[in-house]
Amino acid sequence: MKAWSRDSWRDYNILQQPTYPDKNALKNSEEKLKSLPPLVFAGEVRNLKEELKDVTLGKSFLLQGGDCAESFENFSANGIRDMFKVMLQMAIVLTFAGGCPVVKVGRVAGQFAKPRSSDFEEINGVKLPSYRGDIINGFEFNEAARVPDPKRMIEAYYQSASTLNLLRAFSRGGLADLHEVHRWNLGFIKRADIGDKFEKLAEQLTQTLNFMEACGVTTANTPTLSETKLYTSHEALLLPYEEALTRVDSLSGDWYDCSAHMLWIGERTRGLDDAHVHFLSGVKNPIGCKMGPDAKAEDIIAMANKLNPNNEAGRLNIIIRMGANKIEDRLPAILNGVKKEGLNILWSIDPMHGNTVKASSGFKTREFNAVMSEVKSFFDIHKACGTIAGGVHLEMTGQDVTECTGGVFKVTEDGLASRYETQCDPRLNADQALELAFLIADLVKKR
Repeated sequence: MKAWSRDSWRDYNILQQPTYPDKNALKNSEEKLKSLPPLVFAGEVRNLKEELKDVTLGKSFLLQGGDCAESFENFSANGIRDMFKVMLQMAIVLTFAGGCPVVKVGRVAGQFAKPRSSDFEEINGVKLPSYRGDIINGFEFNEAARVPDPKRMIEAYYQSASTLNLLRAFSRGGLADLHEVHRWNLGFIKRADIGDKFEKLAEQLTQTLNFMEACGVTTANTPTLSETKLYTSHEALLLPYEEALTRVDSLSGDWYDCSAHMLWIGERTRGLDDAHVHFLSGVKNPIGCKMGPDAKAEDIIAMANKLNPNNEAGRLNIIIRMGANKIEDRLPAILNGVKKEGLNILWSIDPMHGNTVKASSGFKTREFNAVMSEVKSFFDIHKACGTIAGGVHLEMTGQDVTECTGGVFKVTEDGLASRYETQCDPRLNADQALELAFLIADLVKKR
């Protein structure tokens, strides 16, 4: 392996990258990004790594979730607030019912680039380059929109900075007050379709908060009841953007990718000797890597040796994405094979990507029961293997969309068209995400 520098990835084979027609414009955008302030700071990244160490050891649980792909057009303060709210709602359910702390990591403030299964898409006989996320090209199906434009990286940076500014304000400005979050949950639970088990849990939480107040523990004298931390993450797909935001920490002299607290490598770009793995091997951020149904134990062992040669707890998150119908056959052999090596790995489950189907109406969707089935299998298999089910990784939104079928409010295939708003993959809506949190909480508690 060649000596690492922040641009040494350019000497490696690379997949899923756009071809920019104007190389001078690309260079100008890269130089502009290099001159802009970091989006996150090395100290924050180290704090996340410490928290993920506890997740790896089974002392905490990782909740990672957010948009499939962030959008320039749909960017709004209300959208950020609603995503923040649903993350807090899920976290309070998992913390209380699951009985352990929750580390919250959003797919936000940088989740703009998307890998695609084909370089082209065709509609009504017209063939155009695929949409690769707003940081690269436009969603509109016309020739001009689909030309990769490097200036989009600058717009993605500024939108990410605005998003982070709001998230930090929400985290400390009262929106995270435990009593407020509980009131939002009560609104969900009081709906007619919700079963008794949700109501019982809400009643227990209400009693606990009332008891704490009676003992004098209030948001006024205990800041941890009214403040929280939400870290950011995205797939580190567009390497010119990642390189430009990679900086040397003045305290440690180490390199950090300051575009987000945590980065991950996708299933399509995890080639051991390719550019994405090489690039992320040289930064000190916590790193995730998606592993699909064809992964083997030796793939994960090799990835751990490349990305985490010092076997540091909190550094490497292996994100399983196999599908409800494959995970029981394939995950046990992986866990048993990796377990023998004594590697510090945070295991989490992405139950979205392996359960994508096409509805009869033509919409791409995911069935809530399949999502939940894969999550349950993930926990059961870890229990049987004596390993730790550490987290969940979800594509979801705080909006009332209709993109995934099922759940207690019964989104049907016929109803998908009413609010199908994703620019890429189907997301759980706010109700489905919270329902899933209640169900996962039971599994966390048993864990």
